[in-house]
Amino acid sequence: MSEKNKPSLSLSVQYPDTRLKTILTRSRMRRWVQSALFAPACITIRLVDAEEGRILNKEYRGKDYATNVLTFAYSEEQDDSNEVSADIVLCTDILQNEAAEQGKSLLAHAAHLTIHGILHAQGYDHEDEQEAEEMEAIEVELLAKLRIANPYQS
Repeated sequence: MSEKNKPSLSLSVQYPDTRLKTILTRSRMRRWVQSALFAPACITIRLVDAEEGRILNKEYRGKDYATNVLTFAYSEEQDDSNEVSADIVLCTDILQNEAAEQGKSLLAHAAHLTIHGILHAQGYDHEDEQEAEEMEAIEVELLAKLRIANPYQS
């Protein structure tokens, strides 16, 4: 898709956890988000530490631990607008730990989780095997276009 054909994007990046601000730059994140959009969008990405990640996961999903990415999709609540509206929360502590454990670069893992969250915001899920396979295939294809290796291969 050429630059002119990409859906419009309003992106806000919040850095309450500033440790990775110089690595996970707004321009990088914009590129990752834009690569996964199939419709115009208004997206906020918030980078948080493990404490805030745990609080959000407990409050909204009933799970008392920090997770790597949370997606809060609001598009279904809007009227006839086709715009994707969502907040994506990336937990930097989990992101760093997983990248190290899996032998992946921090940027590759962050790109994957950002794309994963954006796909959730657009209605993709992985609750059953068929959905998971479809979502993973889209992630792998999008990441390949960004020259990032398949995250599901060991």
